[in-house]
Amino acid sequence: MEVVAVDIGGTHARFAIAEVEGGRVVHLGEPVTQKVAEHGSLQLAWRAFERHAGRPLPRAASLAVASPVNDTLIKLTNNPWIIRPPLMNERLGLDVWTIINDFGAVGHAVAQVPDEDFIHLCGPDGPLPDKGVIGICGPGTGLGVAQLLRTSERYHVLETEGGHQDFAPLDAIEDALLRRLRKIHGRGSAERATAGPSIVAWYETLAEIEGVSVPHADDKTLWAAALDGTDSIAVAALDRFCLTLGAFAGDLALAQGAKAIVIAGGLGLRLKDKLLESGFGQRFTSKGRFQTLMAGIPVKLITHPQPGLFGAAAAFAQEHAR
Repeated sequence: MEVVAVDIGGTHARFAIAEVEGGRVVHLGEPVTQKVAEHGSLQLAWRAFERHAGRPLPRAASLAVASPVNDTLIKLTNNPWIIRPPLMNERLGLDVWTIINDFGAVGHAVAQVPDEDFIHLCGPDGPLPDKGVIGICGPGTGLGVAQLLRTSERYHVLETEGGHQDFAPLDAIEDALLRRLRKIHGRGSAERATAGPSIVAWYETLAEIEGVSVPHADDKTLWAAALDGTDSIAVAALDRFCLTLGAFAGDLALAQGAKAIVIAGGLGLRLKDKLLESGFGQRFTSKGRFQTLMAGIPVKLITHPQPGLFGAAAAFAQEHAR
């Protein structure tokens, strides 16, 4: 069965035609990426994809959206589009569809992609467990969090908004970041400290500590400077980002009772080499009396190029195979 898989984030919307069978993804077609800012609605982006495909689209779809999901009105967290599920059939010409949170979709991808689509970050090096909880988190425009529960019969994906829990600083530098976040946003969430845009707050906090005046720069500029090493404060901001991501992933493992953790998200994949050489692993395990327990939890990075699209198709396959 063919299905249109869609992964809608804060900046981009990705489309592909997938083939599903027996609760699994058989094939994922070539993805097409569109900028959200270039389309006024999902319907308009959908029609643009249809024109690109050069044929009528399948009358089945699965949407992964960067937002909490409900049955009436979905307002995306970092995206101006509004999705009204009751109008999906009429506006997109669908007979059947699935809508899932974007990191719920990543959970389905983690459940179905092969072992070669993961690399090892820290902890014991082996395949993901066949049973038990696998925690999933990843930085992009936001900080996504999901939970995968594997049983002997099947798997279950639990969608969450865990990235919006409070940020827990662990040293004086992180205390300074939290003060800045409170001043700007009223509170400091994990997402404000551990998602793509957070490098701006890190950069400005570190510059203030150093007593250096720096011009305001956007997150794309700062990530480029951090990754190519042309700005020492941006490099330091990247180092702090890796530390806080490691601490958050460790907290997630404790909160979920996870037997393994998977890092995902577009930024997570972009940072794979930096995470391996950073203090990510030390922060992950540094949980006081539970340090020995944490050292026994494998942490992996999913390297599949389109986990959101693959996972959207997998979610549809699971739901409609029942």
